Amino acid sequence: MRRARSGTRRGGGVTARKGTRRRPDGSGAPAEASATALSPPVSVPEFESAARSRFSRVAWEYINSGSADEVTLRWNRESFDRVRLRGRVLVDVATIDTRTTLLGHDLPHPILLAPTSSHMLAHPEGEVETVRGAGAAGAVMVVSTLSNRSIEDVTAASRSPVWFQLYAEDGGRTRELAERAKAAGCRALCVTVDLARVYARDRESKIAHEVNLPFPNLGISAGAGGAVRGKGRGSASFDWTSLERLLAFAPLPVLLKGILDPDDAERAVQMGAAGLVVSNHGGRGLDTLPATIDALPAVVDRVAGRVPLLLDGGVRRGTDVLKALASGASAVLIGRPYLYGLGVEGANGVHRVVEILRTELEQAMALTGRVSIEAIDRTVLFEAARASG
Repeated sequence: MRRARSGTRRGGGVTARKGTRRRPDGSGAPAEASATALSPPVSVPEFESAARSRFSRVAWEYINSGSADEVTLRWNRESFDRVRLRGRVLVDVATIDTRTTLLGHDLPHPILLAPTSSHMLAHPEGEVETVRGAGAAGAVMVVSTLSNRSIEDVTAASRSPVWFQLYAEDGGRTRELAERAKAAGCRALCVTVDLARVYARDRESKIAHEVNLPFPNLGISAGAGGAVRGKGRGSASFDWTSLERLLAFAPLPVLLKGILDPDDAERAVQMGAAGLVVSNHGGRGLDTLPATIDALPAVVDRVAGRVPLLLDGGVRRGTDVLKALASGASAVLIGRPYLYGLGVEGANGVHRVVEILRTELEQAMALTGRVSIEAIDRTVLFEAARASG
């Protein structure tokens, strides 16, 4: 699934809009459009810190909250921290190549933008501004059904491949959205299958009534208040038979997002899924599910290379990207990190977050003696290398 080529690449920046703007969630508090000139963020954690000082209370709680006691949300990070890398020396690492191929797309790096809702909480132009940053970074963007800008608006502003996320349900709306996505130029459908019901989202429930944004893909206008709640979240009756029907009419390759169990992965591959995303919904689904980096190896072993596997949840450093690839993922998706960038510097912030992760990935590859994505395998991990002798 991967193809490596020689050489390195550096992209240009996107100019951030200057001045101030009003937050679209109704708080009326001004937010800076660009990072503080004296101390621009140099890492994802610093973008997170900068975003916290700029986001309204509603935006911060919505974007950063998980479900219930947020155990899975914490595990996503803690489990990455527990994975150790195997450093190597005296390897010629003058040239590092992060290019790869995914579902027929030649990509400059294996870092994609996960589907997330309500980008207008972070920037007044919402997903259109996000996709501008994605294009500058050469990153695939997966647009959410619950985006604040229409599929057509987003793809019209895109310069890199766009996929469309669907919540799993039967009926005409799903078919209509799939056909709209194809007509708009999307390259794949990413069907979320892990949210048949919404588990206790304690923090989000306290501010949900204050999120009054448009959801044009569902025909919901701004000011509809809680009208979006319960809509676009998938169906509790959607099952394997429903998936079979969806796969039969889908006009684009279908990836299933929300796979953690190897048995589910096996069945999905047998039914014709083009790819799988190992995901626990960013800690916003069922609480106490395992961290995705912990669930990944068993899914990798069962799928055995038949379709590409992607991973989301907890990625904050280039070392996290390397650990996921070494564990068998073809690529990773980031969610909250690019929303921090969007809120701090608009499109330029999205671009910079991706480029920071890509640069850190290159550095981590060099220090583990791997010069291409194709050369990354489980022996990059300290424990795997020790076990193999």
